[in-house]
Amino acid sequence: MTKLVELAKVLRSKNSGPFEITLDILFEDVEVYKRVACSGVISSKAIAALYQLEEEEITNIVFFKKALGIKITYSRKISSGTVGDRDVYGAQQHAPLMDLLIP
Repeated sequence: MTKLVELAKVLRSKNSGPFEITLDILFEDVEVYKRVACSGVISSKAIAALYQLEEEEITNIVFFKKALGIKITYSRKISSGTVGDRDVYGAQQHAPLMDLLIP
């Protein structure tokens, strides 16, 4: 088992408009990408559990082999820039992905 942060070239998050967050996972190597994509670890159920969301709040998971990337989008509980928002740009939301274990 290897932590995702050790396999990915890029792990980042950002706003996808004021009401959603997008998580990007990018790889340098097609074999590493396939390992992660085929592991079953990146799923709506797993991401919902990791981020304490309902599965319905995961709006999209895209596996994009040509770009060696995975894009995950979920609904924000608090819209960007409103009272109570602690990350206006959505730039600090990728951290929970770092410790995901990939077989």
